[in-house]
Amino acid sequence: MNLIVDVGNTLVKLAVFQGGDLIDKENDVLENFNVNFEQLLKKYPKIQKCILSSVGLLTDKQLEFAKKQLNILILNGETPLPFINDYKTPQTLGVDRIALVCAAVKNFPNQNTLIIDAGTCITYDFVTQTNHYLGGSISPGIRLRYTSLNNLTANLPLLTKEVPETIIGDTTKSAIHAGVVLGSLFEIEGVILTYQRKYSDLTVILTGGDANFLSKQLKSSIFAHPNFLLEGLNYILQYNSNE
Repeated sequence: MNLIVDVGNTLVKLAVFQGGDLIDKENDVLENFNVNFEQLLKKYPKIQKCILSSVGLLTDKQLEFAKKQLNILILNGETPLPFINDYKTPQTLGVDRIALVCAAVKNFPNQNTLIIDAGTCITYDFVTQTNHYLGGSISPGIRLRYTSLNNLTANLPLLTKEVPETIIGDTTKSAIHAGVVLGSLFEIEGVILTYQRKYSDLTVILTGGDANFLSKQLKSSIFAHPNFLLEGLNYILQYNSNE
C-alpha cells in the first residue's frame, strides 16, 4: 500500500493506492499537512511506501515530520524514470510534469501523447510512441489570468470562472469571462491542432483542477482524467521499488 503526497501551489493532495488502484484521497491546505498525513497512516496501517512531489512550499519541519513516519522517496531530477528524458534542462523540469509523463507512459504505452494539465498554470507535455519525452509549453491558468487582470490594472475586478455565453462581452465582467475562458479554450484547441498536424495518431489527456470545467467546452477528442498526476506518482514509486 502506497501513500502519495503531491504538494501543489494551492493545496496538498494525499492519496492512498493499493497496487494501481486509488482507494482514498484528501485535499487540504498546507497548514494541515501534518494532521492529514498522520490520520491517513492511522487509517491505513499497511502503508509501507511513500513518494513526495512538491512544487509548493512544504516546510523543513513538515518534511522532517513525514520522514519520521515513513521512508519517503522525494521526487526530483535525479529520480530514475520509466521514460527517456530529452528535455535539455532536466534539472529545471517540474516534478508535476514528470509525474504526468509517467502516467501517460503507463496508461498509453507506445502512443504519441499530449498531456494538458489545467491548474495554476496550463502545462503541455509531449511523449512520443518511442517513449521519448520531448518537452512542451507553459502558460497562465484560468485563475492566474483572472488574478493578473485584477492585480495589474487599475479598474478591472477580480472574478471567479464562469462560462461565457458569447465571445462578444457587452459588460466589463462578461468581456473578462470571454477573454479568460474562451481565450484559454482557443489556446488549448490551437495547441492540440498544432500537435495533430504533426502527429495524426495523437492521444490527448486533460487533467488538473480545471479539467472538468474545460472538458465540457472543448471540441477536441480528449480523455479527461482528474487523478492522472497521482497515478503517475504512484507508478514512479512502484518503478523505483522494483529496481
